[in-house]
Amino acid sequence: MESVKPSAVTPSKSKLARTFAKVLHVRAVSGIAPVDGLKNVKVDADLSTEANMCKSSINKEDEELEKRKGTEALLAKSFASISTVKASYAQLQHAQSPYDPDVVQAADQLIVSEFKTLSKLKQCLFKKQIDPSPDRTILEAKLKELESVNKTFEITGEKLESQTRLKESEIVYLREKLEEANLQNRSIEKRLNQSGSLSVLDNLHISGLSPSHFVTVLRHTVRSIRNFVKMLVNEMRSAGWDIDASVNAIIEQNVVYWKEDHRCFAIESFVCREMFDSFTFPNFSLPNESLPDRNKRQLFFGRFNELKSVKAKEFLAGNSKSPFAKFCRIKFLRLVHPKMEASFFGNVNQRNLLKAGEFPDTNFFTSFAEMAKRVWLLHCLAFSFEPQASIFQVVGSGCRFSDVYMESVNENDEEMAMESEPQVAFTVVPGFRIGKTVIQSQVYLSQHQSIVKKSICRDKKR
Repeated sequence: MESVKPSAVTPSKSKLARTFAKVLHVRAVSGIAPVDGLKNVKVDADLSTEANMCKSSINKEDEELEKRKGTEALLAKSFASISTVKASYAQLQHAQSPYDPDVVQAADQLIVSEFKTLSKLKQCLFKKQIDPSPDRTILEAKLKELESVNKTFEITGEKLESQTRLKESEIVYLREKLEEANLQNRSIEKRLNQSGSLSVLDNLHISGLSPSHFVTVLRHTVRSIRNFVKMLVNEMRSAGWDIDASVNAIIEQNVVYWKEDHRCFAIESFVCREMFDSFTFPNFSLPNESLPDRNKRQLFFGRFNELKSVKAKEFLAGNSKSPFAKFCRIKFLRLVHPKMEASFFGNVNQRNLLKAGEFPDTNFFTSFAEMAKRVWLLHCLAFSFEPQASIFQVVGSGCRFSDVYMESVNENDEEMAMESEPQVAFTVVPGFRIGKTVIQSQVYLSQHQSIVKKSICRDKKR
């Protein structure tokens, strides 16, 4: 038998192997077992078309990604330029006061430069020019924007520091003005506290008495009482007293004060209550004082003229047994408790001297004596009228406020003005009635209470 040549068999085997490999490849890719050669050709065409479509889709995504990055880069550069303009404008404003021409010029040039940059970016947007290195551009723009924002904060900080220094200088100036005003006020108060402050009543005659004269003396009396209350509160604080506890002991009911320093009104109320006690009696706290039945008006008006132009300390030194001297002794011993005096001064020497018929030479007693003198003068003037002046006060806490019989000592407080129905907590200074004329009492108005009582104003015999 004749042998077969390898050259004649190899091509046939090679073609078969290629066909078999293609069938396996098609089956692996499409999952379909080919039946004949026509189907193999169709599958190859479909695969080629799909590959072209995938390639086209990838190219479009790349283009869109490139456009988006280009847009982001353009926006980043725009925001960076705007931040730079903002920082430069802040620098320009800050350099106006005090004026710095170099800084103003530099800031102005930078603003113009950034406006030019923004104009170029606008042209790039219209011409759709894409940045070749968007990632780097975005980072540089963010860095520039952060630097501009930081510069803006620095300028704002410098501006706030400058304003702080200006405010501090204003505070120093206002403190100096306040000290000057306080000195002037103390000087005015000192002059008002002198006896000569009632010089407007020097030529007054009993036939020409009017309620306005009584009001004038009352105002001086209240001012003197408040000066003494200030001294009393200062002594309490110096002695380490609990002011709140002291006030609660004076005012029986719990009062909600609008401000912390309003507690002094409660102490003023206590002082007025003691000093005006027995005001409606002719002998005024002097049980053994005998008065003539006739010409009582002349007697009291004479006492008024005798004392109104003299300092209390000087009068007491030369009239230690006068009715006014007795009045001072009685009122001081009632108003100033022995424990209070011992706490303030470490002893009770002042009351011991008063009991012995002498008068202390202290600032505390001098202030008290001036206050007592004004109350005494008011009492003398009240009994110089025909009919005599009477005294009244608000009875009971929680009364409705009455414009006829009352005026508020805290009427200027904004918070209190918002209260729809302010109510009376206590009477600070009593009111007076001269014939048909009513001189309002001074009251402290508290916050709204759940129970509202009727306002009762009546003459009270004390």
